[in-house]
Amino acid sequence: MNMSRTLVFVVIAAVWLAFGAPAVAATAGAAAPAFTLDDAAGKPVSLAALRGKVVVVDFWASWCGPCRQAFPWMNALQQKYAGKGLVIVAVNVDKKRSDADRFLAQVPAQFTTVFDPDGKTPAAFDVRGMPTTYLVDGSGKIVLVEEGFREETRDAMEARIRALLGT
Repeated sequence: MNMSRTLVFVVIAAVWLAFGAPAVAATAGAAAPAFTLDDAAGKPVSLAALRGKVVVVDFWASWCGPCRQAFPWMNALQQKYAGKGLVIVAVNVDKKRSDADRFLAQVPAQFTTVFDPDGKTPAAFDVRGMPTTYLVDGSGKIVLVEEGFREETRDAMEARIRALLGT
């Protein structure tokens, strides 16, 4: 009887893990999920290839109002810290590339922009809203997650970036 209970528990646990378990959230302290996505020129951009650099991974969409506010700030960050090892990779999640292109014509990005119309990368990161920003250290570990874009948290994130860059 005891063996039957153990077997039932193992089977239920296996089914739950295979089909019903929630995805592991990309939270502070966790390894950033790997991805390789194409930029505007069709060149693949891989998070793994950026090891050793501090990376801001920002998820955005053309319909996102706060994303319009975040882009100029990220442009300034990229300009200020690129020479010190910061890379910003903005992951667009629009289904239609033309929507993303229209946004970028109005709000240009001076940092790497990649496209994921299938939504696999935001699913791997457990993104729940736009924009969501992940600060990833040189070892590939997430050190900060920021949901939304708020003026009052910009300075704290920039201080975190400077600390990771050693500046």
